Amino acid sequence: MFRSLRNRNYRLYMSGQVISNTGTWMQRIAQDWLVLQLTHNSGTALGVTTGLQFLPMLLFGLWGGVIADRYPRRRLLMYTQVAMGVPALLLGVLALTGTAAVWHVYVLAFVLGVATVFDNPARQTFVVELVGRKDLPNAIALNSATFNGARVFGPAVAGVLIALIGTGPVFLVNAASFGAVIIGLAMMRERELRVREPVPRGKGQLREGLRYVKGRPDLVMVLVTVSLIAGFSMNFQITTALIATEVFHRGASQFGLASTMLAVGALTGALLAARRAAPSRKLLYGAAFVFGIFEVLAGIMPSWILFLAMLAPAGVALMTFTTAANATLQLSVDGDMRGRVMGLYMLVFMGTNPIASPVVGWVAETFGPRASIIGGGCVAIATAATVITIIRYGEKRVATP
Repeated sequence: MFRSLRNRNYRLYMSGQVISNTGTWMQRIAQDWLVLQLTHNSGTALGVTTGLQFLPMLLFGLWGGVIADRYPRRRLLMYTQVAMGVPALLLGVLALTGTAAVWHVYVLAFVLGVATVFDNPARQTFVVELVGRKDLPNAIALNSATFNGARVFGPAVAGVLIALIGTGPVFLVNAASFGAVIIGLAMMRERELRVREPVPRGKGQLREGLRYVKGRPDLVMVLVTVSLIAGFSMNFQITTALIATEVFHRGASQFGLASTMLAVGALTGALLAARRAAPSRKLLYGAAFVFGIFEVLAGIMPSWILFLAMLAPAGVALMTFTTAANATLQLSVDGDMRGRVMGLYMLVFMGTNPIASPVVGWVAETFGPRASIIGGGCVAIATAATVITIIRYGEKRVATP
């Protein structure tokens, strides 16, 4: 389960990620809570904030993949960590001084999104340089475990800190946490990295990547599934906040608990994924279907305790799906295309949020928070069922003489 940790460079990378991801999850809770305070619990404003944070991925996500193929990824990650820490620092100062307005959150969420455009493809593809192809599925799963372990701890700490001293210090803690990643990157041994030759600068590299994916129906199927589920079914940042405040009338610490329960399940799913050598299509699309089932169940639960109980298995299924999708793509592509393919993956994984998040927020505000989470579950069920049907139909046609 933990075989990638034998690699010193990977241990340094993971150590930095544990600290940074904890700070990131603390900021997510603080940012959502600050928006709810500034707008008197507006679901639309919460959706707009999330949408603006992911809008740069929609606009420029493909270019992030091109840059990841073109430049050394370790150096690129050092720059992006600095760029991601600045918005957190500014938001912390604004919150502490009592001058924060909702438009400040909008602008800084967009700036953070711009830095994320270049950080995510580089970070996703840097893993194979750390551990190689053989241990890549394991390292991807451990990265997800690290991310969701922080998701367990971060929201809980954030909820307590917000209740005690407000949102400002939470943002400052996150700003400082990016330093841990930079230190880890600087301490790595260059000779132990499996660095590939950067793709020379040239015309048409973006179109080349798109043509490559277009010619691979198996990749297209994965990307379409990820785009729909990520856009409409994974908006727990919005739905759990509104269900906590509007349906069950809970405060900041209880809101953090909801995120923690989802993360407990996700952490479990990531650790289970770390034991697998390579994901299968059956696992990939089956996990998407099961995730939709549990999301619908969460939306219809009559009590706060039962709602929390449904979030854990939903997290297991969701993390099984996302780690399988990530590993499937990275293991299925040529090395010189990996950055561009993962740039496209991050575009559909995060870039659909600017379109979907305001819609999810509007549905919650118009029809109630339960409708938004139930609708998201139905999208996941329908998407997975459709893809499974298409695959089985194709297999029957191939088998028929």
